Amino acid sequence: MSILKIDGVTKRYANHTALDNVSFDIPTGCIFGLLGPNGAGKTSLIRIITQITGADSGEIYFKGERLRPSHIKDMGYLPEERGLYKKMKVGEQLLYLAQLKGLTRDEAVARIKEWVARFEIKEWMNKNIEDLSKGMQQKVQFMATVMHEPSLIILDEPFSGFDPINANLIKDEILRLRDNGATIIFSTHRMESVEELCDNIALINRSRKVLDGPVREIKDTYKTDTYQVIGNGHLMITSPDFEVLEQHENHGVFRASIRLLNGTSPNDLLRYLIQRVEVHSFVELVPSINDIFIRKVKETYHA
Repeated sequence: MSILKIDGVTKRYANHTALDNVSFDIPTGCIFGLLGPNGAGKTSLIRIITQITGADSGEIYFKGERLRPSHIKDMGYLPEERGLYKKMKVGEQLLYLAQLKGLTRDEAVARIKEWVARFEIKEWMNKNIEDLSKGMQQKVQFMATVMHEPSLIILDEPFSGFDPINANLIKDEILRLRDNGATIIFSTHRMESVEELCDNIALINRSRKVLDGPVREIKDTYKTDTYQVIGNGHLMITSPDFEVLEQHENHGVFRASIRLLNGTSPNDLLRYLIQRVEVHSFVELVPSINDIFIRKVKETYHA
């Protein structure tokens, strides 16, 4: 079942169309990458989902129901431009924001204690937000986003401002939240994070959806039957069933990228090679999400 269904959503600002008939489903319990270049329409879609603004046409369904204001308490939103009250103490701010999301005071205090222990920030609870480093402020805002345990969590560039150690901490928390049943929409330009974390993705470019689906299926779709081979010997391919795309040799060691042709299989290529050279490594070259992202964006601009 889908936790969120985007159905023909269009949004216009004056003479600019931010979203043009965008449709896709977000499966329950997944990490969903919402991808696209700057200005593609990602933020506009997030603002519609979180009911900051409305669509001009189309519908959004949350847990099978048409999106309505009461649903917002079952969502958590971490915007790219963070917004905390600089003069408030950390503990007071977390308590205030948790109660805004519908928690009782006792529930909020218990959740805050849990997250403070997890993020090891107890000594900062009586500090004003403005006295915290950017990374520490990011931790506080992440806590405020998720501590009411929403079904849907929307994270816009969640690793911005974090050093590698704290970025890994946030990654671990995102995975833990997913494993505990939350659905996470993850908007970022960091394709290595998409590759590492996301189960499904949608790519928006120039206001339109150009690609969506499970990451593994998308990568399989864009495979080119190309294999990287490393070995010893002088490699010379004469068969019409294989195409050498790239080849380098150094001191008797070769590295080559070879594409299968005419319906041949990887085993056919491997048999062909081991009859002629010593093979040390034989690996299929699968395009990264970044490769696919660049390719689809270029296709859209040339369409």
